[in-house]
Amino acid sequence: MRFRRFAWSVLGVNLFVILWGAFVRASGSGAGCGRHWPLCNGQLVPSAPAAATLIELTHRITSGVALVLVAVLFWWARRDFPPGHPARRWAGWSLAFVCSEALVGAGLVLLALVGADDSLARAGYLAVHLLNTFLLLGSLALTAHWASGAPERTAGAGAPGWLLGTGLLLLLLVGMSGAVTALGDTLFPALSLREGFRADASPTAHILIRLRVLHPAIAGLTGGYLCAAVWWGSRAEGLSGWGRAVIVLVLVQLAIGVTNLLLLAPTALQLGHLFTADLLWIATVGFSATSRGAAPRAARVSAAAGRGEAAAGDPVQAPGR
Repeated sequence: MRFRRFAWSVLGVNLFVILWGAFVRASGSGAGCGRHWPLCNGQLVPSAPAAATLIELTHRITSGVALVLVAVLFWWARRDFPPGHPARRWAGWSLAFVCSEALVGAGLVLLALVGADDSLARAGYLAVHLLNTFLLLGSLALTAHWASGAPERTAGAGAPGWLLGTGLLLLLLVGMSGAVTALGDTLFPALSLREGFRADASPTAHILIRLRVLHPAIAGLTGGYLCAAVWWGSRAEGLSGWGRAVIVLVLVQLAIGVTNLLLLAPTALQLGHLFTADLLWIATVGFSATSRGAAPRAARVSAAAGRGEAAAGDPVQAPGR
């Protein structure tokens, strides 16, 4: 019980770190510590720091705290769960992804892919950053989920693996395209909706502006696919809590996306859009874990042992008796 609460808390801390990192980008504070890492402007504690420096430094400090918490989660999982248990396995993946998250963040600073940089290299780097972020959140969510002793459906039940896997891949694509779109909105803000549409369609506009149109198209198709996949995977036993969360979050996210477009992507709404995207990813991962056809190896071994004990305890009756 204590481990489960701690695991969900670590997930919450990482969500905060991710949102603050988005605020660093939206506020143009990525270069607040210069091209220094892990030091800030060549100092451990900058003297008379500017606002951008404080924002960036706060992100680095909270990221360090998150890394330590995930390391504790990994150690605790290895102590409390036997080899092969899914909570222990996903805690290991969480540690791997939080370390790669730190390295990706350091790369942004050391390669100067921050501030006003509008290169395709920065856009691609941010897409990879988002990919790693989603994998980290998914691993943390699965660690907490399996630590709670959540039951798994019997083999053959639920949605087929290819259906769920396609949904997860589409969500990753939506998130990566969203990271590129958010960068374009930050570097090239539109003064009006009409101006924004005109710029999106202009062949002479910057590539980051012309790429913005892809994200809403991919997001709309993915939202429809996820709702259909959840319905298909839940038709035998009805909607689970994870399934209901996926459908509700899809609708909320589409509404936030439209509002974000109409209001020309204000920072607060960008952060809300990212937060909902993170929750949708976590809910989809949870739904996939509880709906896929085959149980985890540890659960299958436990179930097989239980069947063996039951068979040993029930003598077979002779025909006619």
